Amino acid sequence: MPSIAAPLAGFILAAGAILIAGSRLARIADALSLRLGLGAAFFGAVFLGAATSLPGLTASTLAAYRGSAELAVSNAVGGIAAQTLFLVFADIAYRRANLEHAAASLQNILYGTALMVMLALTMLARAGPDITIFAIHPVSFVLLGAYGFVVRLTDHAKSQPMWRPRQTDETKPENENGDRERHSTHMLWVGFAALAATTLAAGWAVAEIGTVFIERFGMSETAVGVFFIAVATSTPELVVTLAAVRRGAVRLAIGGILGGNAFDTLFIAASDIAYREGSIYHAMSARQEFWIAVAIAMAGLVILGMLARERHGPGNVGFEGVSIAALYAAGAWMSF
Repeated sequence: MPSIAAPLAGFILAAGAILIAGSRLARIADALSLRLGLGAAFFGAVFLGAATSLPGLTASTLAAYRGSAELAVSNAVGGIAAQTLFLVFADIAYRRANLEHAAASLQNILYGTALMVMLALTMLARAGPDITIFAIHPVSFVLLGAYGFVVRLTDHAKSQPMWRPRQTDETKPENENGDRERHSTHMLWVGFAALAATTLAAGWAVAEIGTVFIERFGMSETAVGVFFIAVATSTPELVVTLAAVRRGAVRLAIGGILGGNAFDTLFIAASDIAYREGSIYHAMSARQEFWIAVAIAMAGLVILGMLARERHGPGNVGFEGVSIAALYAAGAWMSF
């Protein structure tokens, strides 16, 4: 039987590189959001969310190009589920109040709602007819357009909001900590790009090693995608979210997760483009559909938490945090 030591060591090293790069991204993103006046939720969702998603995008696209449709989709939806779970850890780390109460904003609610809609579109594509244009399903183009529309909608919502969360003693202003970075804005962008490139390269390595686990050890593509590659490539989101919470940038933390997850639905669109055997939506199995449904339910719970705004719960974790953790655990138990 082939040894698991070498691929496991490589997997840990690649995940460690993602971890280290991600720890620095939160501080740079917080400073840039203040300097550019874009708002923590918007910057976290668009720039930070996309940057920390690069490892997962690389892994899914490579898997699809090689014909592993289940692995590509499992990594995408598994990453969304894992990253939503990370909000529970961030909630525990934020001792001031329930995280969803403190970080409620119109932009974050819009991104969470968009995430649910975009995930539902992938289910509709799966249930509908197997139609492709140059081996690409039309829903992939819809997902790309939908994400662009959501980015524009949330940017408009920042400048002309039609709804605002009620300010409370536990609500923390975005700019309370101020800009502590000494470097110029130009150098911050250079650093941001360099760290994003590091996570991209590490994501490629994780995808390569994940293929080894499947080929050598006979592991299922869904298990490798959801619980190995997805979690490893999602470590930047965990590090960035916890770092943002420690800095008090709670809207940046939730915006990075929800906006990043909305961006992660584009992994499926990119995988469909890379998958040359037809529609990737019709190549995935019921196991991927199950995790898409789990991800939709988890996103809905986050939105409920921001709307209900429970101030304090056990350990300052609200009903949504407990429910999200229980749902992910139940999904993992059913998968195995």
